[in-house]
Amino acid sequence: MTEKDKMLAGMIYDANYDDDLNRERMNAKTLCHEFNGIPPAETDRQRKTLMKLLGKTSGGNFTILPSFWCDYGYNIEIGANFFANHNTVILDAARVKFGDNVFIAPNCGFYTAGHPMDVERRNKGLEYAYPITVGDNVWIGGNVTVCPGVTIGSNCVIGAGAVVTRDIPDNSLAVGVPAKVVRKIGNTPQESREEIS
Repeated sequence: MTEKDKMLAGMIYDANYDDDLNRERMNAKTLCHEFNGIPPAETDRQRKTLMKLLGKTSGGNFTILPSFWCDYGYNIEIGANFFANHNTVILDAARVKFGDNVFIAPNCGFYTAGHPMDVERRNKGLEYAYPITVGDNVWIGGNVTVCPGVTIGSNCVIGAGAVVTRDIPDNSLAVGVPAKVVRKIGNTPQESREEIS
């Protein structure tokens, strides 16, 4: 079993010293660097570069603003009408899947990778990766961190600055560190006037 196989299976794997994974990360970082340097008016060139990088797109409308960084790219799936604002970071050692109509504010991170608690294994460059899933119609406020293995349900709002360490059920407003559901949400006129982030 290769280190990549272990990575994709959610097992402990060698993240730092495996030549194949290092090469794949370098390819992704090179494409991110290219994307981040493209002038803002050259949207077609930006999109073509992202299409080389991302694993799966809906083919529908999507926007990612620079700067954007990821580890591999091929583990990222985005739905239709996806929007990621400046400084989005996706560490996609495991799959990161976004549904339709997901809006991500600036400075957000989605981190599938984690490291062993014991220092000996951690210092050997070992890590694990658990997938992240974000449902449809989700708004993620500024400076949100989403941790390994988390699922955020559909129709959710994650308030600015939250650190999401556990699953968030559908139709929830979650805020805080760690993020906690403070109430269920729907589509009421009052809620349409609220500003969460």
